[in-house]
Amino acid sequence: MDDYSVFVPRVHFEQIPIKNLVSNQEYQRNLSLSHVQHTVENFDLYQINPVKVSRRDSVNYVFNGQHTIEIISIVSGSRETPVWCMIYDDLDYTQEADIFANQQKYVKPLLPYEIFMANVEAGNNEQLIIKSLVESYGLFISSTKAPGAICAVSSLEYIHQKFGFHVLDHTLRLCVGTWEGDYNSLSANMLRGIARLIIAFGDTLKDDVFKDKVGKYSSREIGRTAKERKAGSIGYAEAMLIAYNKKMKAPLKWSKLYRTKSCAPSNGFDIEYDENALDSRTKAQKSHEV
Repeated sequence: MDDYSVFVPRVHFEQIPIKNLVSNQEYQRNLSLSHVQHTVENFDLYQINPVKVSRRDSVNYVFNGQHTIEIISIVSGSRETPVWCMIYDDLDYTQEADIFANQQKYVKPLLPYEIFMANVEAGNNEQLIIKSLVESYGLFISSTKAPGAICAVSSLEYIHQKFGFHVLDHTLRLCVGTWEGDYNSLSANMLRGIARLIIAFGDTLKDDVFKDKVGKYSSREIGRTAKERKAGSIGYAEAMLIAYNKKMKAPLKWSKLYRTKSCAPSNGFDIEYDENALDSRTKAQKSHEV
């Protein structure tokens, strides 16, 4: 008969009151009060995992789950509350520390796409709304790049959560109307850059002008210019604003784009950018490619 015992941890399960658990070992990380508070505010009983406990000299040492017991004690209002514990009786202190240090070493984290689609399958409202909105523009959410595919699901959720449905809708409308679903135009930085412009300029940002003037440049060209300016979505927003303002009698003011100090121009002034910069860089790039 095959012996499978070598693949099964020698543990047993007990419900132990939180007051009888000790979680102050030196190898553990400091308790994150912000994480505890956030989880308390969004408490879900089905997300609670068993606490891993090493029983040494009749003391129950927690080596995985210190945040769990604090969360449950706050939610329940008592340290008399019991929690399910997976108890090891054969560990010493150094083994506990080693298990703690390596517990995430070979764990594959969930990708944003996987989390998003699981939320869709669970029928969670936010992800269903975003998915429906994306598909209304003839696009789809995917884990791989393809024409009409959006891989930047975290950015979709970020825009929806931070700015609301209508800003996400407007962002997708501008993006699709300008580049017709080219997958380079559906990147995280492009989507967030467009959302920045929408928030900064509101109704003064005209859809038809954006599609006509920014659309003269491919999404790749916008991306190249963006990388020469600033990292992330602010660089993309700047590149699109350059294209939008080209030869405008009443250009949009650059100062409105900078919503935080970290994005502000270094000299503090409303900088006027060379409207021919994007064209010259594009021509140089095309000539190099030829």
